[in-house]
Amino acid sequence: MKHPDDDNELFNRLEAEMATDSKGDVVDLDKARSARTESADGTPDASPDSAPDRSGDSKPTESADPSEGESDDSGPALVDRPAPTRSGPGLIDRIRDSKRLDIIPVWMKSGAEFKDAMGWLAGHVGHTIAFHAVRVPFLYVPKLIWRSPSGLVNALGRIGRWAVDAEGEPLRQAEARRENSELYLKLSRQRDRRVRLRMLLTFLGGLFALVAGLFLVFGAELMTQLIAAAVAVLTLGWLGAPADAPLASRAVIKTEVQKLTSDIVVKAMASIGIGQIASAVAKGQDGIRFVAPITREGPGWRADIDLPLGVTVADVADRRARLASGLRRPLGCVWPDADPNEHEGRLILWVGDRDLSKTGTVKWALANVRKHDIFKRVPFGIDPRGRAQSVPMIQHNILVGSLPGQGKTASVRVLACGAALDPSVELWLHENKGTGDLDSLECVSHRFVSGIDDDSIKYAADSLKLLREEVMRRAAAIKKLPRDLCPDKRVTRSIADKRSLKLWPLVGVFDECQNLFAHPKYGKQAGDDAEFIIKLGRALGVILVLATQRPDKDSLPTGISGNVSIRFALKVAGQVENDMILGTSAYKNGVRATSFRPEIDAGNGYLAGATALPVVVRTAYLDDPATNAIAQRALALRKAEGTLSGHALGEDADSTAGPSYDLLADVAAVVPPTEKRVWNERIAARLAELRPEVYGGWKGENVTSALKPHGIKTTGVAGTTDDGERTTRRGIVRDDLTNAIAERDENRGAA
Repeated sequence: MKHPDDDNELFNRLEAEMATDSKGDVVDLDKARSARTESADGTPDASPDSAPDRSGDSKPTESADPSEGESDDSGPALVDRPAPTRSGPGLIDRIRDSKRLDIIPVWMKSGAEFKDAMGWLAGHVGHTIAFHAVRVPFLYVPKLIWRSPSGLVNALGRIGRWAVDAEGEPLRQAEARRENSELYLKLSRQRDRRVRLRMLLTFLGGLFALVAGLFLVFGAELMTQLIAAAVAVLTLGWLGAPADAPLASRAVIKTEVQKLTSDIVVKAMASIGIGQIASAVAKGQDGIRFVAPITREGPGWRADIDLPLGVTVADVADRRARLASGLRRPLGCVWPDADPNEHEGRLILWVGDRDLSKTGTVKWALANVRKHDIFKRVPFGIDPRGRAQSVPMIQHNILVGSLPGQGKTASVRVLACGAALDPSVELWLHENKGTGDLDSLECVSHRFVSGIDDDSIKYAADSLKLLREEVMRRAAAIKKLPRDLCPDKRVTRSIADKRSLKLWPLVGVFDECQNLFAHPKYGKQAGDDAEFIIKLGRALGVILVLATQRPDKDSLPTGISGNVSIRFALKVAGQVENDMILGTSAYKNGVRATSFRPEIDAGNGYLAGATALPVVVRTAYLDDPATNAIAQRALALRKAEGTLSGHALGEDADSTAGPSYDLLADVAAVVPPTEKRVWNERIAARLAELRPEVYGGWKGENVTSALKPHGIKTTGVAGTTDDGERTTRRGIVRDDLTNAIAERDENRGAA
């Protein structure tokens, strides 16, 4: 706090110095300031001009001689030190802390985005060419023919005016009115010279045109005549076009959007009801500070702004509708975001050219991809700036929530399809709405149910019970693995590929999970099991995807909503539902899924946990035919690698009896495609390693007898023993195995 007498302290010192200076020397102000600074820093002041104590206590004045002692009065302590001669960091520090812009644009470094951009450009050019090509014979040519007489008249008129130098006539008349005879006569002589030359050229040109016309009419071939007529019509039609009626119309109408300027932003920010900004603008100030020029970013404008002290980005996000009104832009175009690399008062204001809800259907990046690795991020949609957004699934659990009809199930379908395209993933799908939204993926599911009846709810509850047991089994299996194979004690790609460990990724999808968790008989236990899986299963390759349209404490236990790591909220009703999905205080921090408009913003939502800060995402959309095509590719992958199991193979055993297994699929799993022929005894050893509880103790004879009912015959197979000896033993041909699997699947499909 500043002392009231600080403003007069320097003058008090000067008076004291002048009083003690018998010679009346001129006061050195620099020394006086230095003395004040030393006193403010708490340094003992031994100078004669030490200020007297102002505490009100009468104390004897110390000797002015520094050798006799130091003054006990240090004066009021100042909080701020004097400004240094060079403020701020040095040049090297400023350069080091500066942000370097990308040399190559982001869309050129991403293969998917580059392909998408080139595809859009090719489509734009193709559309333009096709648009005009269709109109050439039916619109453009008739217009040119109709306008050619006017073009002929216009052409002759221009030639005539040029020949008589008509363009100089106004100048000559002006000089005549001014009675400037000398200049008028000079212009007249110049005009006479021009007219003589131009008349000669016009006569010669007309004679040449007459001869060329007679030749084309009587002496040229038909093709030459047609070409000449076409050129003449096109030229005259072009010359005869009115200035306000162009020949061709536009194939693409550009959206004219007002450029975002600092004046517009300042006025808009002053209108949203933040007192610090409004009062500053009323005093003629900006109220905000632009830390970088306003630039184009994607299909819109970006402004980096420092807000006033004490104002946060959440305060602006809370007034997003007012800000959109101040900018005179649709609500879906205005997106205030925080900068994760800066302080809480750094606002990134992005204003799009087009409403996010009007961008149309977002194409899924994996729609035409043959295979995907779930250990990589799954493409999910785009943000308002058109940047692709993706979701990591491994080591995460996902919660999706919204009001009915806002795109919740479509979002779940995208995630399920991303998991299905990895043939190592075991899918457990539970659609407890009964509308069949996930039926296309039934053919690749280890467990599958679609319904809202008690039996379907029980099936989903049993799945959670089995998943809990599976988590416990995996925890024990991970613990036994050598540290060099599993140093982090979590499932990795290399561990998942070892089928004998049975630690492949397992994705459990529970759509409309509120019908499960709120069930009076099965709900409580299902909630406890789900919470257990969410807390412990993420590092073990067990992933839960939960979707609900009623996020409250009864239909979505807090132990579940509080532990999921990735959340996606589309339109919700209020603050409670918003925070149940996006996390506590999300609404307070400006992350508000309540701001989305019903129906209009269907498919738009806040994605939290997948990026440093929550981001608005418009999800990709997969209709039923597209989902079915993806499911068929996933089915083919699983058949080729022998990873089909459970429901996909028609093995609907009692849900409480644990997972069931398929012999042909297991044999295909232990015999890689590169091994064309293999001994039965080696198959038996591998099966015992894969499932010791099922195939433990098997020998080559057991494999022979087990495969015989499936039409797979054994034959002599040449190979090398562990000792390096070449010999022939009983074995199978892998092509016979794949043919048997394909024939069985076809028979099941026909049934």
